[in-house]
Amino acid sequence: MDIEIIISLIVFAFMAGAIDAAVGGGGLIQIPAIIGSLPHLAPATVFGTNKLASIFGTASAAFSYLKQVKLPWLLLGIIALCSFVSSFIGAASVTLIPVEVFKPFILIMLIVIAIYTFTKKQFGRVHVEQKLNRKMLVMAAIGSLAIGFYDGIFGPGTGSFFIFFFIRYLSVDFLHASALSKIGNFTTNLAALSFFVPTGHVLFQIGGMMALANICGALLGVRLALKYGSGFIRILFLILVSLLICRMAYQLF
Repeated sequence: MDIEIIISLIVFAFMAGAIDAAVGGGGLIQIPAIIGSLPHLAPATVFGTNKLASIFGTASAAFSYLKQVKLPWLLLGIIALCSFVSSFIGAASVTLIPVEVFKPFILIMLIVIAIYTFTKKQFGRVHVEQKLNRKMLVMAAIGSLAIGFYDGIFGPGTGSFFIFFFIRYLSVDFLHASALSKIGNFTTNLAALSFFVPTGHVLFQIGGMMALANICGALLGVRLALKYGSGFIRILFLILVSLLICRMAYQLF
């Protein structure tokens, strides 16, 4: 592999780790980078290699958030378990369900999320301390199952979906939602790798190289998120969702 390709993959992985740690959506950067550098790879191998690179950055971001942001362990357990199960099912369905059938629905959902977040100026700006109840746990389980399946079978924008869902239905701010999303993202990546590794759809040398860069980027992303808070994350979130909308619209039309 040419040194230029290696350097570009490392740079993109670093950028993906930083963005993903703050607002999710690292796949928006990392997956096109892998496809552009290695266009001969099968889609499952692209996704598997991306997951290997991402899981280390996600793990480091989740650990950093947990040291700084107080989160209920029962809620984290529900999110982790449901995300893992549904992501594994999604990964196993990669070769069975064409991702093209999802794209129109995903595009519509992203547009709705962008409009809602932009018009609701206080959305995600305030964290409401609540005691856990059955409704919150059920909503967390439903959201984690749906988003986990999506991440296993396709992936781009998963962190953004997690963040929006947690703010909307768990009444947390962007900072706490980002922390919760890292737990969900880590387990979805772990579940997907549980399928991709045994089936031979992971390039370990490339994925490992990108993983180191992803960790460095994730540490920077968490530091920025903690320093500048929910207002900063909200702006990044809107920018990322807008980019996702443009990319998916271009692919469709």
